[in-house]
Amino acid sequence: MKNGLHFNETLYPGVQVSYECRDILYQERTEHQELVLFENPVFGKVLMLDNITQVTTGDEFIYHEMMAHVPILAHGNAEEVLIIGGGDCGMAEEALKHQGVKRLTQVEIDASVVEFSREHFSEFNAPVFEDGRFDLAIADGARFVRETDRRFDVVMIDSTDPEGPGAVLFTEEFYRGVHRCLKPGGVLVTQNGVPFLQRAELVSSIRHLSKIYKDATAYIAAIPTYFGGHMALGFASDDPNLRKVPLETLKQRFEKAGFETRYYTPEVHQAAFALPKFILDAVEEGLTTD
Repeated sequence: MKNGLHFNETLYPGVQVSYECRDILYQERTEHQELVLFENPVFGKVLMLDNITQVTTGDEFIYHEMMAHVPILAHGNAEEVLIIGGGDCGMAEEALKHQGVKRLTQVEIDASVVEFSREHFSEFNAPVFEDGRFDLAIADGARFVRETDRRFDVVMIDSTDPEGPGAVLFTEEFYRGVHRCLKPGGVLVTQNGVPFLQRAELVSSIRHLSKIYKDATAYIAAIPTYFGGHMALGFASDDPNLRKVPLETLKQRFEKAGFETRYYTPEVHQAAFALPKFILDAVEEGLTTD
């Protein structure tokens, strides 16, 4: 909510994160959520949906690089990629840097978010809309994975937090829908919040994933926008080797991909699966709790 020249995020009980607002660039109540974009002196453009920070131009590269390049380079031969959510199209921009990707399908429930992002975040998403491999579907992501006849090598769930329309994307039923549309050896990655403040979310997701996939875990990234320490990214596959790709193989794949990054490196990729004890404890609880 706006408080003078600040926007306050109150996602976490007992904690309030306040952003200085130098200028409100856009504000709208869409069919699905309250959207506001404003300028902050540290993070640049800040997008909030229902008072929860979604993306900033200052550090979007960290989240998008780690969500896209880790599963694609772990897989090694991803041709068909699916993104659920990701209305700002930053995830698509990173995934399409991989020339081996023949088609990237993005399913976003709110057309106005994509339209808005195309106009206001062109500094990082403009290439997406000029790429013939980009296939945008305005649809319900849960219904899409439940009904589609298509199959994918990599599925990335770039969701909001499990509140409002995003809650369904954290359910066992949804993860089963993703599993049915993954090719053999495919991989799923998910946005799973900040474990220091959202531990239950990570435990619940790992519990659901472990019932469906042969291997379920998480990896981490440090993203300044998402207050509270490491962000957890869920990782699930029926091939346990995908999270254990040798460093030299990752280096070869990354070099062959032929693009530069600002956060991702093969070394960071491998190290991201080494979890701090309190996050590992949450993952293990999810693996052992019915």
